[in-house]
Amino acid sequence: MSDITLPKAVEAFVATTNAHDAEALFAVFADTAVVHDDGNAYTTEEEIRSWIQVHQIGPKIVLTPTSFNDGRLVASVNGEFDGGPMNFAFDFTTEGDLVTDLAIGLA
Repeated sequence: MSDITLPKAVEAFVATTNAHDAEALFAVFADTAVVHDDGNAYTTEEEIRSWIQVHQIGPKIVLTPTSFNDGRLVASVNGEFDGGPMNFAFDFTTEGDLVTDLAIGLA
């Protein structure tokens, strides 16, 4: 990751995910943020907090960024889930230091 320069919000997303810090990860998202993952859109505070617990914290996700271009982070994703590590694309829209939209899919 040292060779990849990430915007502050994306850097915070990676760091807090890898630290398994649910509260700090939630703080990366704007109040109006939307997360698109597994065919679902998570829009409310309750939904995003649940998504963080189920999809990031529970499986102890660790992100190893491999590239970043035009808001798209590609990362090797490892953790306690079947089939890992896998490459995922994280398409970020940010405003200031906050994530306003995040779409996740296989890279």
